[in-house]
Amino acid sequence: MPKINNLSISTFDTPPFNINKIRADFPILNVQIEGKPLVYLDNAASAQMPQQVIDRLVRYQSTQHANIHRAVHYLSELATAEYDEARRKVQRFINAGEEREVIFTSGTTEAINLVMHGYGRKFIGAGDEIIISTLEHHSNIVPWQMLAEERGAKIRVVPVNDAGELQLDAYMNLFNERTKFVSLIHVSNALGTINPVKKMIAYAHSRGVPVLVDGAQAVPHMKVDVQDLDCDFYAFSGHKLCGPTGIGILYGKAALLESMQPFKGGGDMILSVTFEKTTYNTIPYKFEAGTPPIAAAIGLGAALDYLSAIGMENIAAHEHALLQYATEQVSQIPGVRIVGTARDKASVLSFVMEHIHPHDVGTLLNQEGIAVRTGHHCAQPVMQRMGIPATSRASFAFYNTRAEVDALMAGIRMVQKIFA
Repeated sequence: MPKINNLSISTFDTPPFNINKIRADFPILNVQIEGKPLVYLDNAASAQMPQQVIDRLVRYQSTQHANIHRAVHYLSELATAEYDEARRKVQRFINAGEEREVIFTSGTTEAINLVMHGYGRKFIGAGDEIIISTLEHHSNIVPWQMLAEERGAKIRVVPVNDAGELQLDAYMNLFNERTKFVSLIHVSNALGTINPVKKMIAYAHSRGVPVLVDGAQAVPHMKVDVQDLDCDFYAFSGHKLCGPTGIGILYGKAALLESMQPFKGGGDMILSVTFEKTTYNTIPYKFEAGTPPIAAAIGLGAALDYLSAIGMENIAAHEHALLQYATEQVSQIPGVRIVGTARDKASVLSFVMEHIHPHDVGTLLNQEGIAVRTGHHCAQPVMQRMGIPATSRASFAFYNTRAEVDALMAGIRMVQKIFA
């Protein structure tokens, strides 16, 4: 029987996709809310963790934990080896060209901020322009606004149509001789729109402009190949990938990372320190100051093993089928409107209910054991563009089922009856 980090992968039957065996790997799915089975549909905020990853974290903390690098004792050398192997797992998962192009961060937000400080503050100046889009999460808006205010640069915004799709002609028309950087979301967390980032990257490169992609909502739901995309930077988070919180990844092309200034100082990011001068370490360590998230990195590696064993193509197909089914079902309920109807979508179903505030929807669904997210989803410009303050958002993962979609639909009808 094949093993991954001494963990059996016999729970996976791919093909075919065995949903019952997969669900058995997630202990939290046995939880009851208000005496009813948990229906967890908040995966865009954070995915749940399988027992295999939990066990890997426990094994590391129980038998392998030590601080990494420099020490020569057994535990430190073992922890260092496991940490380094986790980086190689990320490299393989996203097909990075080199191991040193993978930077461990605390999450997508820190990864974007790292690029803003390390690249933006060095290479973007007064009068320069940065292109982002209407669909961005706040984490891919605020850092660039901070840089623009500090440097006297300007933010340009790609508009979206009523379906929530970026307007590519308008995107191309934003470029001029002052355009110095593009930062785009791959998949909208608020609407589920999958943006044509490969085309957008190619156009930016034709104008000599580097591109960062916020992949927090893409990497958990589809196969991502950073070399195929040819992006200059790619950022994502571990906790949306069935891994731990507090761990994320910045992929960057080696030449660009080498040209950047460090984001933080101290610890492993140095080669030598005197009071006169500090010499910085090579990449990736130049951007990993202090004690790194060792356990979280190893846990993320185990999560990537788990997802790879299922197959990202299988995950994408299952989630697409769930989204299609949920879209068909909710479209048959009068008084409910889907927000975000792009032709190419990931497994996010945002909706509003006539005369009912999303917070009330979420509260009443919770009483049925159904977990959805309500609010602006850290994407207020998207809500403003759609002319609404908030939505209710159901976001599906590979461990969700049609029966859970049916439970959501029954919950929506129950909410309508209460407010009727």
